[in-house]
Amino acid sequence: MKQRRAWSLVLGLSLVAAACAPGGGATRAPGSAPGSAPAASDAPSAPASQPTGGEDPEELVLGLVPSREADVLVENAQPLVDYLSQQLGVPVEGFVPTDYPGLVAAMKTGQAHIGAFGPFGLVQAADDAGAEIILQSSRDGNVTYHTQWMTNDPDKYCTDEPVADEEGLLFCNGTLEAEEGPAGEEAIAMIEEGTTVSFVSETSASGYIFPAVQLVNAGIDHVEGIEPLFPGGHDTSVIAVCNGEAEVGVSFNDARTILQEGDCDDLSQVVVFAYSSEIPNDGVAVAGNLSDELKEKIKQAFLSFADTEEGKATLDAVYEIDEFAEADLEAFDVVREAAEKVGGSD
Repeated sequence: MKQRRAWSLVLGLSLVAAACAPGGGATRAPGSAPGSAPAASDAPSAPASQPTGGEDPEELVLGLVPSREADVLVENAQPLVDYLSQQLGVPVEGFVPTDYPGLVAAMKTGQAHIGAFGPFGLVQAADDAGAEIILQSSRDGNVTYHTQWMTNDPDKYCTDEPVADEEGLLFCNGTLEAEEGPAGEEAIAMIEEGTTVSFVSETSASGYIFPAVQLVNAGIDHVEGIEPLFPGGHDTSVIAVCNGEAEVGVSFNDARTILQEGDCDDLSQVVVFAYSSEIPNDGVAVAGNLSDELKEKIKQAFLSFADTEEGKATLDAVYEIDEFAEADLEAFDVVREAAEKVGGSD
């Protein structure tokens, strides 16, 4: 089964903001001169055309929260940007913020009109920026995913012998057989005071908020009871466990598959021992002040793009998306509740 690579997962990487200009133009930050160097920014450097008198903007900005390196995302997402421009009949410009709070701010100030967010980003965009969630990602027919807990000390956290999947990745405590979470949660209580735990970012759903709730439920202080490490990405959280920087780490399922050659010399050092409960998938939000007609056109453009061969290849390359599904707005209440329980910011 193809594993999930989430959109929300690589926050705080200090990635440069970059843009993929429509029509195969040079990569640049929105508002910068063609050929200029990408700017480090959380939002386009100049506001896009704004609606006046109830009219929709003459140019749309699509924000893509980074899943790994910004330049790779820009290149992979170019066909999507081009397709949206063609289908919507207006220029569409893309940019990659340093993190999704930056994209929320861009949508709130009118500097971005479409946003690709993780679950907490979607909630924040809706609640703080007045955005409308229009679609959720679907992978293997699922619109949810979960946190995976990993360790380089299976003797401590595994109650059974680790077993390998078809790719040789190791699992214990029944996690290989469990298609959904939670699973193996009893082992989380084995985390001792002072243990270094690798998360992703304090604003990542699977990379912090949901596992923090599990720590609280296990009677562990998620702030003072452990030594938290925030390497900034799901891949780098896996690497931290692999190289011994952290005894335990979390990521989305299964972030081990997105590592590059040389990231981890021996993935047998990274054993999955628990899952969180299910989390609503990432998705797409649009600015609330766009006309209903344009919102629907944007929604249909994403759906039709996913039905094309180029679209399928692009969405898989960018975020490993199989298709889009109607957004289940009520499902995001669990995200809000989890954030409130651990003091999450979004």
